[in-house]
Amino acid sequence: MSDKLKYDKRGVSASKSEVHKAIKDLDKGLFPNAFCKILPDYAAGDEEYCNLMHADTAGTKAGLAYLYWKETGDLSVWKGIAIDAIVMNVDDMACVGCFDNILLSSTIGRNKNLITGEVIEQIINAAVEFRDQMAEYELEIHLAGGETADVGDIVRTIDVGYTAFGRIKRDALILNQMEEGLDIVGFPSYGQTTYETGYNSGIGSNGLTSARHDMLSKYYDEKFKEAYDPLVPEEYRFTGPYRLTDEVKIEGNSHQIGKLLLSPTRTYLPFFGKYFQKYQKQIKGIIHCTGGGLTKSSKFTKGYHVVKDQLLPVAPIFKIIQAATETPWREMAQVFNLGTRLEIYCRPEIVKDLITDARSLGIQADKIGKVEKYRDKSLTIKSHFGVLEYL
Repeated sequence: MSDKLKYDKRGVSASKSEVHKAIKDLDKGLFPNAFCKILPDYAAGDEEYCNLMHADTAGTKAGLAYLYWKETGDLSVWKGIAIDAIVMNVDDMACVGCFDNILLSSTIGRNKNLITGEVIEQIINAAVEFRDQMAEYELEIHLAGGETADVGDIVRTIDVGYTAFGRIKRDALILNQMEEGLDIVGFPSYGQTTYETGYNSGIGSNGLTSARHDMLSKYYDEKFKEAYDPLVPEEYRFTGPYRLTDEVKIEGNSHQIGKLLLSPTRTYLPFFGKYFQKYQKQIKGIIHCTGGGLTKSSKFTKGYHVVKDQLLPVAPIFKIIQAATETPWREMAQVFNLGTRLEIYCRPEIVKDLITDARSLGIQADKIGKVEKYRDKSLTIKSHFGVLEYL
């Protein structure tokens, strides 16, 4: 059975082709190839500036947090869900050079019969803690309130989202101006940085519908019927071997499957805040490998052949997922970041210094590839799992 069929039956899409079709005629903003939509400075009307407004959620990862909370009573996992939703906004915006003086507003939809006020408190407090942590790197994030709606007729458990707004000078933008000869530096999504309190599996907030149903056992289908879409056929629901509290070994240390799948999406804002201006003029593009995984870059590198032939090691969580699901690596690379969640396209002369500065924060960055003239393929990925080519 193909992965595409499983995704469709579960009501999700790795490519979001229907969404892209729906928005194809919308205005693409001032710089269509930029990672985020960039608008004129509607806020103040200054032609030297531009505005960004970005919205995202933690997706179905919130459903996974619900399962873990109900099974273990551990409220702390909800803090990670808030971080997921925030980072999916602010790190996307950082890819165009906008990472300071960000306004954040939350939108939380919950089923009040299932989601308690304690959960909401954890989510709100996590946003405050994230703001305070970024302030340590002289980055200002302003919490502008939000809406918590009791919509049990619509939302089965909870949906956690944020909208972010930023204003930036146009001459500070990164616009994905690709060219032959650029090197690619990959930033890992896993491990532990100097600003994280524990091991991060690197899974982020993409592909969690697949991971949840393919990794977790039929026990969750039977016990938590409120935690999945009842329209999904039974044979596609919770088909895996694990319970959330089952443990696996990673580099000699035991980790619960649930905690690995719920690792908060890593932010790279401390790197941007501390070092970005140093390299700004020699960085030509930044890609956040979220929806689309390692193939995300193809949306922004048209006309060139991107070769990722020195990939960072595949994060252990993705090896565990692949072994449990037998998903072909080609599909794994289209759904998950596989351990590389940020790519910086830059002049070769800054590669070593950029890597050194990233590693000073515990981000084990390295060169992962290069940009070449276009051939018959737009993307080639070479790794231990073979050679993958994409049009």
